[in-house]
Amino acid sequence: MAKTVTFGELLLRLSPEQHKRFVQADRFDAVYGGGEANTAVLLAELGTDASFVSKLPAHEIGQAALNELRRYGVDTRYVLRGGRRVGIYFLENGAAQRASKVIYDRAGSAFAEAHPEEFNWDEIFSDAKWFHFTGITPALSDAAAESCLLACQAARKRNIPISFDPNYRSSLWTRDKASALFGKIMPYVDLCISNPGQAADVFGISLPSGGSEEDEREACRQTAEQLCARYGCHYVALTRRRSVSASDNDFSAMLYADGECFFSRCYSMHIVDRVGGGDGFAAGLIYAMQNAFSYAQSIEFAASASCLKHTVPGDACHASAEEILHLASGGGALIQR
Repeated sequence: MAKTVTFGELLLRLSPEQHKRFVQADRFDAVYGGGEANTAVLLAELGTDASFVSKLPAHEIGQAALNELRRYGVDTRYVLRGGRRVGIYFLENGAAQRASKVIYDRAGSAFAEAHPEEFNWDEIFSDAKWFHFTGITPALSDAAAESCLLACQAARKRNIPISFDPNYRSSLWTRDKASALFGKIMPYVDLCISNPGQAADVFGISLPSGGSEEDEREACRQTAEQLCARYGCHYVALTRRRSVSASDNDFSAMLYADGECFFSRCYSMHIVDRVGGGDGFAAGLIYAMQNAFSYAQSIEFAASASCLKHTVPGDACHASAEEILHLASGGGALIQR
């Protein structure tokens, strides 16, 4: 069974109940999550040997966060213990024409203050077959950025495939700083997972789509082609989202591989929880590629996994391979008895 390593921060998420606004809230629902942790959870539930690397305080809140990953089968042996606090983010769930909103409270977290030399990549990657992380991780501190670069270098020495989702967050760092660091990371990346808007923001690849489906597909193809040419990626996956409202989105994706484009069908989604959709997509794509799916099957499986995540409360997608394949093959949502 292929061992996949993910690297990032595990956060405590606090949300007002029942779509209330922050200013209305008198209590908060608590769950744990974070981009790379979410990816590891779905991979573990799909039967992959998924390892999560991070740092958490040794107190009870840190232990509760760790327990959340363990309950879904994620290997947490490489999570360091120490530091002062667990990072927090507040999520106000949007509805209809009101967008969701996130407020971060993660400065000074145990992970952000972890020193690069604390992570023993020789040990972590000893039997690894894949490494995945997002652009949120290096945004947290200069030390975290250095850790990401060291991890990429260690993975490259062992010929371990690297997948990277830039996932640029303007509330965490500037576009210029992100672009400069991504320019150092991307030459190590085998699979880049992004979207056209992000490619324009941090890579300066902005192509007019023209508005038609054919034009949008051509813009995606050219974006992926330029990313591969500039950085040497083997694969580029681009997601496309059309927001009908905060409650309803249309979602599709493209995989660029061996000079060809493979497109998923479009999924019309009524959203239960928007957070983690990209992480479900990443897990689905990693799983499919590790299990020798065709390129066309891989992108359909990944898009289907992302679609199902939007129906699941919390940060992570909880779904079986059979459920994802059922939706990917055009299956409906009739009750299962």
